[in-house]
Parts: sequence; structure tokens; C-alpha cells
Amino acid sequence: MKEIIAFVRMNKTGATKKALVEAGVAGFTASKVMGRGKLVDSPEAIAERKAKLMDMAVDDISETAETEKLVTGFLDGSRLFPRRMFTILAQDDQVSKIVEALMQANRTENRIGDGKIFVLPLYDAVRVRTGEAGEEAL
Repeated sequence: MKEIIAFVRMNKTGATKKALVEAGVAGFTASKVMGRGKLVDSPEAIAERKAKLMDMAVDDISETAETEKLVTGFLDGSRLFPRRMFTILAQDDQVSKIVEALMQANRTENRIGDGKIFVLPLYDAVRVRTGEAGEEAL
């Protein structure tokens, strides 16, 4: 048995749920979390992302200086990103199918921040209602 933990973009929550159901996952948990990944050290990637975020954020109501401060905070590591954390319990033979489904649902062309997937050993599981243990509890 394995535990799969996936951190994905908030706007990919629906696509992730759909991909998991289509992959045959019996159940999963999703939580809102805040965090950040590895800082990007490519000046070109940072400048490109900053320009895109500024274009998306600036309107007639927003203050440009405040918007730039928020965008810069996202890119320099001083702010946390909202993310969705999915926890999936799976039998060993299902893991590669689930991981592939997660990757397909969450890959973007942004080159930054598409998420992380962790696969951990799961030593036991117990269904509270019936007392079933091990793979039967999944």
C-alpha cells in the first residue's frame, strides 16, 4: 500500500478530481494549504512570469504599486502560495496510473509551480466502521 500526496495549483482542483475519478481512485482527501516550492533562479523566467501576472492583475481599480508588491512577493519567496493538497491511499499496482493521471491533469506551460507528488509507504490502514485492515480497508 502507498500514500500519494499531491500539491497542485488551486485552479487545477477540478481537473485533478476528475482525473482521479477517471483513474479509478476509490476515495481521496483534498485540503487547502499554503506553501512554496523551490525558488526560481532564472531571471528570464521571473521577468516573464512577473510581466504575465502584472498584465492579469492591473485594471482601472487596482493600484499598480500594490499589485507589483504582491507579485514581487510571490516571485521572491517572501509570500506563500495557496495550493490544494490531495491525499490518496492506493494499492501498489495502482500508483503509476494515479501518478500519471495527476501529472497529466496538472502540467502547464508555465514552467514554474505545477506542483509536486510524493509517494510514501503505507504500513497499515483500518476502516473504522467494519474493522477491516490492510488493503481491504482501502
